[in-house]
Amino acid sequence: MAASTGQCTVLYFAGASSYTGKESETFPAPAPLAQLFADMEARYPGIRARVLDSCLVTVNLDYVDVPKTNGDDGEGVVIKAADEVAIIPPVSSG
Repeated sequence: MAASTGQCTVLYFAGASSYTGKESETFPAPAPLAQLFADMEARYPGIRARVLDSCLVTVNLDYVDVPKTNGDDGEGVVIKAADEVAIIPPVSSG
C-alpha cells in the first residue's frame, strides 16, 4: 500500500497485526514518532502497553529508538510523508 501525499504507511507484524486486525494502514505525516504512537493509541486503545512498549520499529528499513511512555517530549525521529514504518513485536522461538 503506497502512502499518499502527507501520509506514511505503517506495517504491522505478528501481534501488532493481530491487535489491529490489519497488515498496514496510513497515518498523517510528517510527525514525530511519539505522535504516531499517540495516534495509534487513539485508534487502538491499549496498543501502547500491549504492543508498542516492547516492539522494535523501523523507518524505511532502518531501526530507530522507540519513544518512552512518560516524559517523551516528542523530539527524536520524525516520520516524513511516504516513509514506511514497521512495527515488529518480540517473537518467541522454541
